[in-house]
Amino acid sequence: MTLIARTRERGVETLTLDSPRNRNALSAALVGELSDALAAAGRDTGVRAVLLTHTGTTFSAGADLRDPPAPQALVALLRQIVELPKPVIARVTGHVRAGGLGLLAACDIAAASTASTFAFTEVRIGVAPAVVTLTVLPRADVRALARHYLTGERFDAAEAARTGLVTAAGEDVDAVLEPVLDGVRRASPQGLAETKRLLTARVLEAFDREAAGLTALSARLFSSPQAREGMTAFLERRDPEWVV
Repeated sequence: MTLIARTRERGVETLTLDSPRNRNALSAALVGELSDALAAAGRDTGVRAVLLTHTGTTFSAGADLRDPPAPQALVALLRQIVELPKPVIARVTGHVRAGGLGLLAACDIAAASTASTFAFTEVRIGVAPAVVTLTVLPRADVRALARHYLTGERFDAAEAARTGLVTAAGEDVDAVLEPVLDGVRRASPQGLAETKRLLTARVLEAFDREAAGLTALSARLFSSPQAREGMTAFLERRDPEWVV
């Protein structure tokens, strides 16, 4: 079963997360397929930019708790998006949770519909947004995000735009993206690649400096007793034992 659908229109390669049965959770299989699709788009001279979108009501629910990718694989995927010599543009018309926000923040430009919601839910299952921090914190307002990191609350597209998690939000996400896609189609491949290199330099510095430590932290937390209780409670649709 294919988890990533591919289409192309006038130089824009659309990669669609197509695993609605688990809300496009980042399973080992989906991460592998998306990595392969990105690599192919990066090599293809006919691709000017990549549009990353989704089927169903959820862009991504974060790590698949039943078939999670290795933390190293998720780090590699996020870095691949940041390093791809072509703009990667996110189109969101649904919900984004936990690791899905790391995927969103790895993209160069992100647009969301006003129906979208967002949440860093890691803290509620006994872990922390460790790996996603590699892409989120260099690009967003840390002070504004502190509340969302610490509480796991849901927030809307306007707040996501205010914090810098998304570039723009609107009722019609395709109308928001129309001038963006027109712009990248008018830009030269060399101009796009070199400009992206300038924009992502600090993000890649964070990977070089922090990826190993954050990967180890993620692995340690996910194997902890509190995380096991949190994940079990989530799957059983009940409050974990620490809720007061």
